[in-house]
Formats: sequence, structure tokens, C-alpha cells
Amino acid sequence: MKIAVFDTHPYDRPGLERANSARYELLFLESCLSVVTVELARGCEVVSCFANDKIDQPVIEKLKQLGVGLITIRGAGFNNIDLKAAKKAAIRVMRVPAYSPHAIAEHAVALLLTLNRQTHHAHNRVRDLNFSLDGLVGFDLIGKTVGVIGTGRIGKAFATIMRGFGCKVLALDVKPDLDWAAKNGVIYVEADMLYKEADVISLHAPLNESTQHLVAKAAFEKMKRNVILINTSRGALIETGALIKALKQKQIAGACLDVYEEEDGVFAEDRSESGIDDDLLARLITFPNVLITAHQAFLTHEALANIAQTTFQNIDDFAANRITQNSL
Repeated sequence: MKIAVFDTHPYDRPGLERANSARYELLFLESCLSVVTVELARGCEVVSCFANDKIDQPVIEKLKQLGVGLITIRGAGFNNIDLKAAKKAAIRVMRVPAYSPHAIAEHAVALLLTLNRQTHHAHNRVRDLNFSLDGLVGFDLIGKTVGVIGTGRIGKAFATIMRGFGCKVLALDVKPDLDWAAKNGVIYVEADMLYKEADVISLHAPLNESTQHLVAKAAFEKMKRNVILINTSRGALIETGALIKALKQKQIAGACLDVYEEEDGVFAEDRSESGIDDDLLARLITFPNVLITAHQAFLTHEALANIAQTTFQNIDDFAANRITQNSL
């Protein structure tokens, strides 16, 4: 069986090859899957895709014509795929629901600590032999209130870490896990209270119709002016224009972003020579109180290994016609 593996990079190919153990023929493709590149999957029965692949109805219809029977997503999110079109085309869709929630939660904490204590600015100063401490004052996390929006595996891991720092943790989720909250000293609250009380807000919700632009103008107006907002989930949870306005008007203290709603074609690419033509992203980069990484929260050895192993387990299950919990 031949597999077209879209959106691959030097950091993930070795793990995919190890997990495959030479049992399937792999066609590694650097390009993302889209209506322009879908023809590259000709001759393949399976396509493996990632977060930036755009798998809409035209792509799915073409995959059906090419004889593809499985789309396996190398991640937990599936907002970039038209599941209704896939079902109509009788193409199975499988994902990796959990690979390393700790990787993403720990990256969110790293972003928070970096922005709060200005270690990135301090590092750059020292390299220029500037040892001044002016402008580098942060705050203690102990005793602060942290709001966690979305308490799936990643949100829970982040909340647990914040409890370890001595923070009070407020949580918001459509399906509260009250037993977990009671055991871990976490308090579920309504959105208005979370926005009003939190000194730090971290987003760990999936992207769907109900969460698109969850954090927009009305939410920013309810937040503390000293709040730091973290997003390591999906970029479109935040309305970028509203975020920029909130930063300009000093409605919030800062933002830590590993995702951006228009990141396709930019994140994971080298644009150092060509530049970017996204005015909103360019504006965000100019804020000294905004810290941006290019969707790298998942990027640990453990997470990459888990993603690869589950991806090929999904392919094995497809080949054996087994329906598992990883099927969408």
C-alpha cells in the first residue's frame, strides 16, 4: 500500500520512517495538501496530512477519484477537513487524539514565563553587552489566578502545572470534569467570572463553529488590564483584529501565541528573505509584549514519536478494516 505523506519536514520524517518499519511505501511531500497539490496523491490509497493541509470538498472529491480510501491526520485537530464531504465520499478519516498533552502544556508555560520575566529581551541585551535591568520587571506566579478555557488532556496538564506554581485555577468547559477538578483544586466558573478574575488566560479549546473567535472584543473588555493571554490551541479562537486593538489600547498586558488564524503558508516556512504580506501578523510582531512561536508547541521527541506510531496504527487498522476510537 502506498501512502502520500503531505506537509513533511526534516524533523518528522525520521520518526515516520521508524514507525513505518518499511511495511508501507511512503511518498514524502513537502507541500501541503490542497486543491492545487492533490494530484500528487495519484497512485496512493492513503494520504497523511497535518494541521495546515486544506482538505475541503473539492480536495476530497478528487481524492475519491484517485482511489484514496483513508485520510489520516497527524494530530488531534480536524477543523481543516470537511468531514461531511469525506463521509459522502466514503473516505475514512482518522486522527491522533492524544500524542503528548504535556508537550503543548509545557510550551504554553514556557511562553508565559518568557514573556512575564522578559527573558527573551534580557538574552538579546546581554548578547549586545547591555546588562541593564530596566524594563525587565515581571510578577510572581504564586497566588495569581489562572483561567483555563478547555479542559481536555492539554488543558488539564496546563492546569496541573499552574497549580504546582501555587496558582488558583479557574476553568471553563462545555463538559466540566467535576471529579478531576475536585481532586486537583480547580474551580469551574462561567466565562464572565473567568475573564474578570484571571491574571493569566490560556486557551485549550478545539476550533469549531461555537469557538470561532471565542475571544473577541466583548471578551477583551471583560478582562483585567494586567492579564496575559496564551493560545497554543487554534489561531481562530482569537479574533486577531480585536487582539491588536486590545494591545494598542492596553486592555491586556500581553499575549503569547503559538498559533495564528492565518498561519497557513507562513508558519513552518522560512520567510526571512521573501517577507510576509499579512498586515495583521506583521503588526503583532511589532508589539514588545507579544511573544510568537510558529506552531511548535507539539515539537518534542516524545510527541513526534507518538504521532508517528499512532498514524501507522491507524493505517494498519484501515488495512484490516478495523473501526477504532481514532476514527472520525
